[in-house]
Amino acid sequence: MAFNDLFLRAARLESIERTPVWMMRQAGRYMSEYRAIREKHGFLEMCYNPELAVEVSMQPVDLVGVDAAIMFSDILVVFPGMGLDLEFKSGVGPIINNPVRTMADIQKLGLSDPIDDTGYVMETIKILRHELENKVPLIGFAGAPFTLASYAVEGRGTRDYENCKALMWGDPVAWDSLMNKFTETVIAYLCAQIDAGAQVVQMFDSWVGYVAPRDYERFVLPYSQRVLAAVKAHGDKVVPDGGVPVIHFANGATSMLDLVQKAGGDIVGVDWRLDMKKAVELIDPKFGIQGNIDPVALFAPDAALEEMVVEILEAVGTRPGHIFNLGHGIHKTSDPEKARTMIRLVHEHSERIRAGV
Repeated sequence: MAFNDLFLRAARLESIERTPVWMMRQAGRYMSEYRAIREKHGFLEMCYNPELAVEVSMQPVDLVGVDAAIMFSDILVVFPGMGLDLEFKSGVGPIINNPVRTMADIQKLGLSDPIDDTGYVMETIKILRHELENKVPLIGFAGAPFTLASYAVEGRGTRDYENCKALMWGDPVAWDSLMNKFTETVIAYLCAQIDAGAQVVQMFDSWVGYVAPRDYERFVLPYSQRVLAAVKAHGDKVVPDGGVPVIHFANGATSMLDLVQKAGGDIVGVDWRLDMKKAVELIDPKFGIQGNIDPVALFAPDAALEEMVVEILEAVGTRPGHIFNLGHGIHKTSDPEKARTMIRLVHEHSERIRAGV
């Protein structure tokens, strides 16, 4: 079997014959094969166990036909190494039992060591590279400093971020100290993933859409810039021939794409809230674009799904660097067969469009 390097070439803005596809959360609950494993093991247990993480990571490659694999893990696995008490509660999600709210709390936090504290992630990557040798490229990932900080301060997911914003606005010195710790942790974590064999890495800023542009520019952007610049430089050093492309996905931030682009990286991820034609206009051609069909489109009739796929592909046209993805993670009740249909439609129509037919 020949190695499918379509995704890797697109991420490097090289010439491609058709558009590659992968899906955020593609290794997950929408697959019965995943649920069968999950019935026997806790979520964090699956993250901590390389054998289980590899099995789950491979499922969408073998069964759905995506053009890239993403390691199975969670953005919060760096928390225990920093001194944060992390657990996952069924029906609730992640809980941090000792949230940080003051400078004294922040000063107690350490930096997570990528080998000592999350060595199991590096082992997962190494095994996956072997398993994927003649298949598709491997994506590593981490949470962005703001998203990690928001979880640490709030103690769980929220829609208002009152504690997080109160700290940000009320004690900028403490906020800077907290963000510096997450910035250094994320840089070390992503660089270690590259050393272990990740061929592309993505930084998820899942909750940054809840801040205003003025606050993004002052309290978020400088730290994201540091991460993306450091990781990009490390990837160029480790892989001199082409580097390790870096995807920056700032969910909900399409109203401030000018600032998101200032953060850096190679590919800008866009959610479904922005028309792709507008995204193409707003995003500098030096960046690739990842996205951006509505995740709920996988519940639409095939004809409607095809119309949405074609709309996005025609908006991008032959612009280099397009990676087709959902505008956010795949829903847990999605039908894998519908995901296969979407991937087939993307391949077929993008090949036609790029051939000028």
